[in-house]
This record gives sequence, structure tokens and C-alpha cells, in this order.
Amino acid sequence: MTDGSIAQEDRRKRILDAAIRVFAEHGYHGARVGDIAEDAGVAHGLLYHYFASKDDVLRTIFVENWGHLIARFRSVEAAVEPAPKKLEGIAKILLRTWRNDPALVTVMVREVARSQQLQAQVEDVREAFVIVQRVIEEGQASGAFRKELDARLASWVFYGGLEEVLTGWVLGQLPDSEEDVARAERTAIDLALRGLSA
Repeated sequence: MTDGSIAQEDRRKRILDAAIRVFAEHGYHGARVGDIAEDAGVAHGLLYHYFASKDDVLRTIFVENWGHLIARFRSVEAAVEPAPKKLEGIAKILLRTWRNDPALVTVMVREVARSQQLQAQVEDVREAFVIVQRVIEEGQASGAFRKELDARLASWVFYGGLEEVLTGWVLGQLPDSEEDVARAERTAIDLALRGLSA
């Protein structure tokens, strides 16, 4: 990679990081492209060199970060571990994202989930549920989970519960200290495993 391409990638990343902060603070509709450029320390016009519009910035935030999250879920799914451990791993990845990057989670929960522009990405969102469903089916096949449960529905209940905890943190309705995040992990896993266990 040349120095020029490194500098371009650095500017692009600075713009995306700034957009996450600005969207988290002001909301997507309250944020202006100028606010993002100012936070990133770049000229207003330079932002358009990297992104076609504010919608494009939001879509890129989603696609790149969601792709990273899905890759981590796939790695948990591929691990040589029992299905209950895999569900625990997925829960920890998702819930710890709040402690690692609350601004990103705020944007993903508040803006991306409600964005009409991102409805085309529904297949990308569905992939998280499909991974959880496959882990549950694996647990059913091994005898760890009850076979009579609908694995698809169970995946939505499990993942949906985790998303609601994140939403509670984003909205300030749930305490979110390190200890609270650990408690949420234990609670989600305990509820899921007790409900699924054979």
C-alpha cells in the first residue's frame, strides 16, 4: 500500500468514526454533513470524495461494522465447542460491543434499525438470526437442546432478547456498568440455556 492510499484510508476511517460520534450525539436526521466533516477534521467537500451522501455514510457504517460482527459470529459457530458454549459466545460478543463502542451501538440501534435507506440490507441482518438458528439446530442434533422447539423461532427469541438489552442501554433504561454487562450476559445465557436444554 502506498503512502497516498494509506492517507486516503486514514481520512476515510476518520470520517466514518466522526459520523458515528455525530450520529450518536445528534441522531441521523439532526446531523449535518458539515458536522461530520468538522468532527473528522476534513474539508466539507472532501467528505463527498469518499461518500456520495449522508445516506451513503450511514450505509457504510452499517455494512462494514455488521460484516465484522457477522464474521465474529461465524467464527464462534465454526469453533469446536458444544452449542451452549457457542450461544454464550455470541451473547458475549453482542453485549460487550456496548462496552467497547457505545456510540456505534447507539447508531446501529437507533438509526440503522429504523432507516428506510437500509431496508435493502435486510438479508445482512437476517444472517445473525440464521447463525443462531444453526447453532440451536446443532444443539438439538447433539441432544443438548430440546428437539421439539422451533429452532428458527428460538433464534429470534434469543437474538431479539439480546437486542432489547442493547436498546435498554442505548435509551438509558438499563444500568450499563461493567458489572451490569456481565450480569446481562449471565442472565441471557441462563434464560436461553434453561429454556433450550433437553
